[in-house]
Amino acid sequence: MKSILNKAIELRKSGDYESSLDLLKEELKVSSHDPELNYHAAWACDCLGNESEAAPYYEAAIKNGLIGNDLRDALLGLGSTYRCLGEYDKSLEKLDQALESFPDDKELVVFRTLTLFNLGRHEESYSDLLNLLVDTTDDDGIKGYGEVLKNYSKCLNKVWS
Repeated sequence: MKSILNKAIELRKSGDYESSLDLLKEELKVSSHDPELNYHAAWACDCLGNESEAAPYYEAAIKNGLIGNDLRDALLGLGSTYRCLGEYDKSLEKLDQALESFPDDKELVVFRTLTLFNLGRHEESYSDLLNLLVDTTDDDGIKGYGEVLKNYSKCLNKVWS
């Protein structure tokens, strides 16, 4: 199975997403619960722009014990996929689950802010992005206003008189 998985990964990396997915689907016929096969099938579906087909593969990969960075990427992928499908509550649930397990991963925060925006939680979305910007920037000008920007992020709609 590892050689088939490696071949499917090579095909995906070379841009042959359909062949990669076909190979993975064949192997999943005999190893349907394999988390890595499901994860890479989801990834191939995403590369093909087929989010609705990707979601069940992501779900199976997570359910069947995917671990480490692949688990983080699968949770991010599934959260992003649900957002693209308009299933914003499911998206937020998966991204929150990912952040519980991987609290230091900034890219999870970014994808979560997209979902918050879609849920109409604009202030929370913008606040999280503003804090992320202040925490990760190398720009000296932004750093100089870091404390002020963090304070503003807590009260974006406040008007001082």
